[in-house]
Amino acid sequence: MAKTLIVYATRTGESKEIGNLIAEGIRFSGHEAKVVKVNEISKEADLQGYDALVFGSATYHGDMIKSMKTMLFLAEKANLEGKVGGSFGAFGWSGEAPVRIFETMKNIFKMDMVSDALRLKNSSLGGGVTMAQDYGKEIAGKLAG
Repeated sequence: MAKTLIVYATRTGESKEIGNLIAEGIRFSGHEAKVVKVNEISKEADLQGYDALVFGSATYHGDMIKSMKTMLFLAEKANLEGKVGGSFGAFGWSGEAPVRIFETMKNIFKMDMVSDALRLKNSSLGGGVTMAQDYGKEIAGKLAG
């Protein structure tokens, strides 16, 4: 059974909810998933021991929340190359944060990323619950394959 760490940064709680739904999708596929707030990651070792990592942040003023950006600098030193990865986030208007996180994980960390970043305005709108759970299943599929 593979282990996934989902790290989120949120202002309103919506990115936390999306992270929990992604975790459900991973668990539906028989793997473990742990969801933590970004401020619980304080050293590189906190990112070790996982087969997949999924990072998420709400978009705030066109960018990710500062604590997620800080955590990404820490993650750059954690040797995540080749690990399965994904990114997600809630947004009101523009939704750049999950895409920027995704590109960082893919191009700088050299992770084995799923097809794309998950961008949702809200987990409960427009099929958001299913989309987030399916994203978790996609991550689990990369773990199995």
